Amino acid sequence: MTDRKLLVSLGDLAWDVLAKPDTMLMPGGDTTGRMELSGGGSAANLAVWAVRAGYPAAFVGKVGRDRFGELATAELTAEGVQADVIQSDEHQTGVILALIDRAGQRSMLTGQGADWELLPQELPRDVLSGARHLHLTAWSLFRDPPRTAALEAARAAKAAGATLSLDPGSFQMIGQMGREHFLSIVDDIPFDVIFPNDDEARAMSGKRQPEQALDWLRARYPQALVVLKMDAEGALLEGPDTPRAHIAATRDRLVDATGAGDAFGGAFLAGWLAHGDAVRAARGAVQAGGWVVSRFGARPPVDADWQARYAAVQA
Repeated sequence: MTDRKLLVSLGDLAWDVLAKPDTMLMPGGDTTGRMELSGGGSAANLAVWAVRAGYPAAFVGKVGRDRFGELATAELTAEGVQADVIQSDEHQTGVILALIDRAGQRSMLTGQGADWELLPQELPRDVLSGARHLHLTAWSLFRDPPRTAALEAARAAKAAGATLSLDPGSFQMIGQMGREHFLSIVDDIPFDVIFPNDDEARAMSGKRQPEQALDWLRARYPQALVVLKMDAEGALLEGPDTPRAHIAATRDRLVDATGAGDAFGGAFLAGWLAHGDAVRAARGAVQAGGWVVSRFGARPPVDADWQARYAAVQA
């Protein structure tokens, strides 16, 4: 694995607070539930899952010079991710609250911490110029900073021969930013792969049906492989060299959807970069997403079930 050029994921490394109440939350009330604290952030999660799926990865981002930043960075390195992390004395490490309902769906409250403050002059140019692939999330595009740094990283990596991918990040943030404004920024990124989920595809395209949204995305970004994540409906993909294909979801029971899209993206990129077969990569990605949603948290400890499932798909 170490002789391969790195997949570099740039963006958010934060501290996750996962909360799944046993009963409905009521104003002024109290209830019990399950809670967990761990390192998180979409870009960081994707890097972890790329490594878990067998491809070397690095993370580039910013944390506070505080205990949460130390812990989140330590969790990354323990997973085998190369952590190229800038420490801030002015901003604390970001915190993300994930409220998980009884059906396993999550709603996120994202604090604007140090991960939102990455500047172009702080980018590790040697890491970007040596990357095989650079992954961005739209969390690095919704405001500036860190938008200028993310766009500069994309230019630098692409100029050095890397491929690029983008996760649109949040349908709600796209709406708050304004669809046309968001698209004007995305249009300037020469990405090779885009990973919208159903909601994000609708927010970008204005189309309600997945097939129609995929048609729109392929017409708007003809250079890109579009991999549409559809939760219980699996994945739908098509690209310049990949005929349209549907990959069925697994039958895993939904416990917590937190991080499932990041696991999907990391596993997909690990496979795609290793062998170039998008359909085969998507089969592995669906397994990663299904395994994650059947457990609590974005990075549950890997077990024999995950290893056997992924090995079977890649065989």
